[in-house]
Amino acid sequence: MSRYARRLDRDLPRWREAGWVSPEGEAAIRRDVAGQRRGVELAPVLGILGAVLIGFGAMSFVAAHWDDMARLLRLALILAALCAAYGIAGILFERGHAAFAHAAILVGVALFGAGIMLIAQMYHIDGHPPDAVLTWALGALLAGVVLKSNPALALAMLLMGLWTGWEMSETGQVHWAFLIGWAAVTAALFWRGWVPGLHLAAVVLSAWVVNLGFFLFDGHGHGVVVVLGLLTLAAGLAAPSVTQAWRAWAPSAVAYGMAIAFAGLFALQFIEKTTLGSLILLAVLALVLVLGGIGLGLRTGSATKLWLGYGAFSIEVLGLYFKTVGTLLGSSLFFVSAGAIVILLAAVAYRLHARTHHGVEASP
Repeated sequence: MSRYARRLDRDLPRWREAGWVSPEGEAAIRRDVAGQRRGVELAPVLGILGAVLIGFGAMSFVAAHWDDMARLLRLALILAALCAAYGIAGILFERGHAAFAHAAILVGVALFGAGIMLIAQMYHIDGHPPDAVLTWALGALLAGVVLKSNPALALAMLLMGLWTGWEMSETGQVHWAFLIGWAAVTAALFWRGWVPGLHLAAVVLSAWVVNLGFFLFDGHGHGVVVVLGLLTLAAGLAAPSVTQAWRAWAPSAVAYGMAIAFAGLFALQFIEKTTLGSLILLAVLALVLVLGGIGLGLRTGSATKLWLGYGAFSIEVLGLYFKTVGTLLGSSLFFVSAGAIVILLAAVAYRLHARTHHGVEASP
């Protein structure tokens, strides 16, 4: 049962007893929620995993016997495998087995990537290795758009992340071209209207933003990461009051912004060299951010923000303990300060809750 359904099980009887919902209305609400419940079917998932395993098994077999084959046979084998994978996908789509069709498309995309590597090896092409990953990602993007395959688009997004990570590790510089590739795949995901894919795009972009801190200003750009995270958080908080179109995405923007800003603050505290005073100030800012996220999660009923906040709070406290374990005075000063801040925020939250509750009771 989903969290929303469990909450309705608690709220509907209370609403019925208060006269806000009739018994017929309660039954209609329960039927509507039950009708919209979507489970994950096991067979399609196993089909996708099995097809991917078969695809990689076939690639391993071909690679093991690659040197024993003539070049023309190798090219014909790669082309035949690609045609077979996409042909099977078309047949499965026609027969209404969409999940298995997407599995066949993933096999085709995997074979395309393997073909790039094997052909480069066969003809001794010594190029820039990340370019091969980019070509693979573009092939996955093309397959996802032409065949309307969300899994292929997800793979394209992951490959874009691999491409930029490889480029940045090779050059030691910010890979700005990633934004073009990311935008292309995100546009395709938006066109498909696939919400999990858009969240994947947000996760990949967030990871890229966090990595900026290690490349900007000779590896000291974590403050920029904090600013970008706070701007994203602020945009998520302000979006509902500016335009209704972004209301659905506002909570996600807040969560991603909070995660990015916390990652930047963490790097400033525990990766950069700091004085005790700077560490305490950054720790206070991190705690305010984390506790604010927890409070927002409690107010909006967002489990994502709550767990992000709890996890970040634990990481922060543990990091500070290990950072200051050699200085007993520093450790005690931090924990006393942190405890005072938490108690103060708790008092403020209690007063706000009391005022809100009193206002609701006083309203006609």
